[in-house]
Amino acid sequence: MPQLYVIRREVRATFLLAAPLALTQLAQMAMSFVDVIMIGRLGTVALAGGVLGSVLFFTLLLVCMGVVMAVNPMVAQAVGAEDSDEVGRSARQGLWLATALGVPLVFLFGPSEWFLLAMGQEPEAASLAADYLLAIRWGIIPNLLFTALRGFCEGLARPRPVLIITLIAVVINAFGNWVLMYGKLGLPALGLAGCGWSSSIVMASMLVMLVVFIRWSPDLRAYRVFAGLRKPDRAHFRTLFKLGWPIGAQFGLEAGLFSASTLIIGLFGTTALAAHQVALNASSVTFMIPLGVGMAATVRVGQAVGAGDTLGSARAGWTAIAMGTTFMFGSAMLFWFKPEWVVWVYTGQNAAGPVDAAVVQLAAGLLVIAGVFQLFDGAQATAAGALRGLKDTRVPMLIGATSYWIVGIGIGLLLAFGFGLEAKGIWWGLTGGLATAAVLLNARFRYLVGREESERKELSPGG
Repeated sequence: MPQLYVIRREVRATFLLAAPLALTQLAQMAMSFVDVIMIGRLGTVALAGGVLGSVLFFTLLLVCMGVVMAVNPMVAQAVGAEDSDEVGRSARQGLWLATALGVPLVFLFGPSEWFLLAMGQEPEAASLAADYLLAIRWGIIPNLLFTALRGFCEGLARPRPVLIITLIAVVINAFGNWVLMYGKLGLPALGLAGCGWSSSIVMASMLVMLVVFIRWSPDLRAYRVFAGLRKPDRAHFRTLFKLGWPIGAQFGLEAGLFSASTLIIGLFGTTALAAHQVALNASSVTFMIPLGVGMAATVRVGQAVGAGDTLGSARAGWTAIAMGTTFMFGSAMLFWFKPEWVVWVYTGQNAAGPVDAAVVQLAAGLLVIAGVFQLFDGAQATAAGALRGLKDTRVPMLIGATSYWIVGIGIGLLLAFGFGLEAKGIWWGLTGGLATAAVLLNARFRYLVGREESERKELSPGG
């Protein structure tokens, strides 16, 4: 009975932390969704330019965000150890790391048109994408600084301020797009560039709101995050970067996997590509839940490790993995038994519809595969989050590289071209890659918590 009580308490704590984290991720997806809808009103060329610009921008930004996310486990473990000085120091060095990564990225996106043209993109779309990148690049540093401060708040198990700020940002983003893209309130219509400027303003606004909250909140102000920012702590900076760069690399590997899959499926025609986008987007929405649970696992595991509670860190990790996988089993049931419901959300018709029937039918078939895909995706995302709580990032990166790019792409290409399964073959490849990652990451977590428990027993008086 006491053990059951402890597990129930852990489930409740994880849920209360994961819910706002997952909602924050969904709110960020909502901003991207609004951008696509509003850019679509500018025409096909603008939409193509927007896709080019956003894919290039957010892929590189995601890698840098992953590096800065090292702040989360650093703060979480410091909280568990009740070391308030270390909490503030980790947040401060996170701000320095964000700046160091952001400045070169701002300059990198300056001369982007020639790169897009060299990649064989249409000149008009490349020109619009370059205008978009010239505008949105000014939001890079605010975004990375916000990520560092977000890691500080979440490491303290205080995710709600970030959620509220993100929800406000969704409204600001839509209003900014309306004004700057379409030329409202007496301002000129900037088209796709207006979307970029609106995004930059939103990113800066989110940073300002979070800074104000941290300085206003007595609990957070006590950590003196903004004191002593004039000079970086080189040793701590190196520690943070050493922990963070594999996280960024792993994010880049995973994002690259889906980008490469999209390009490969594009070889099978527009029907396959459209069906793929439906299945991928639906999977991305449901993935935000285990992603939030995985982020909660980083905090819960990290705090337990900092407190020297090896049993607590294991319990926190396995609880999160079970919760993430359970949710994905529920979404998989929907994909397996009612895929037409999901397809209807995107197309407004079912597999019997007369218009684009081939797209609808293929999308429904891909969603059935996505149901299997979901189970492994939830397990690997939460396990990766639990491992970050242990400050284990290099081995998970190597697992990701092997699982995604050798197993996943290898199986996908074999099934798609060797066995003629085309788009379905690529999706089975993705499933195989994620299944491999899920098994290996869970085994890695089991090994590490088992080793820590053995060491604890050896050091204990009765050991």
